[in-house]
Amino acid sequence: MNSFQFPGQTKFYKGKVRDVYSIGSDWLVMIASDRISAFDVILPRPIPYKGQVLNQIAAFMLRQTEDICPNWLRDVPAPNASIGLRCKPFKIEMVVRGNLVGHGWRTYQTGQRRLCGASMAEGMKENDFFPKPIITPSTKADAGHDEDITPDEIIRRGLATADEWEQLSGYALKLFERGRGIAARQGLILADTKYEFGRIGEEIYLMDEIHTPDSSRYFIADGFEEKQQRGERQLQLSKEFVREWLMEHNFMGKEGQVVPEMDEAWIEVISGRYIELYEKVTGQPFHPQNLGDEETEKRIINSLRTLGAI
Repeated sequence: MNSFQFPGQTKFYKGKVRDVYSIGSDWLVMIASDRISAFDVILPRPIPYKGQVLNQIAAFMLRQTEDICPNWLRDVPAPNASIGLRCKPFKIEMVVRGNLVGHGWRTYQTGQRRLCGASMAEGMKENDFFPKPIITPSTKADAGHDEDITPDEIIRRGLATADEWEQLSGYALKLFERGRGIAARQGLILADTKYEFGRIGEEIYLMDEIHTPDSSRYFIADGFEEKQQRGERQLQLSKEFVREWLMEHNFMGKEGQVVPEMDEAWIEVISGRYIELYEKVTGQPFHPQNLGDEETEKRIINSLRTLGAI
């Protein structure tokens, strides 16, 4: 995908999977690319339709939660493009965990019973529900790996005030509860996710994507309890299967490790899993669209004009 040049553009940032264009001082254009990252490393092969899947799930979920807290999104002019308000971000990610899985489970296996200041009970099995969801925040690194952090450290380091932390954690738990409800109606369990917030003036806004397969993990609800009782592997919809494949091929993003080769068949599997998640999460059929850069750019510019951003 080419980099665009929009009227009024003041800045361009290429993230792990998104390209972000600043328009003036108050607006952002966010392009969800087909790039895929794992262990904070961008993998060498793009995944067809991944950008469209992420962008459209995020838009769907932001609209489903806008009564809980204000969010940045103002328009979706193209399948992989969103336009919204520029926020000053908090340099933390609000990770909410409803089940003991992923990083939480890997931490638990080491014998630790606290994660980012949140306690985890003895005697839990992988994928078990926590009695109530826990928040395990991490610092949002500009480069390299994000790091676990406790609420006390967040306040002490000035990443958020005590009042802001209270508001952020309240929003995160309400959003997670809403996300769980949406998932349950589709026969899914939202196991864990992350949220990012920012400020416009004194007001806190929800930023970026929410409840997508890049930021969330879903289990299939049907048969979940039976599998837990029998100690069987749970069926999940998330990016974790990519991480697991990489680990099986001796890659965890550590120095000196080489990203294993991803052949066409494996790329198709990943793409299919993303499309499956879109349809399962939203309950809507996925319509692949290949607009091309020229049409995408035209739609974005028209939208920016309509919004009064240029």
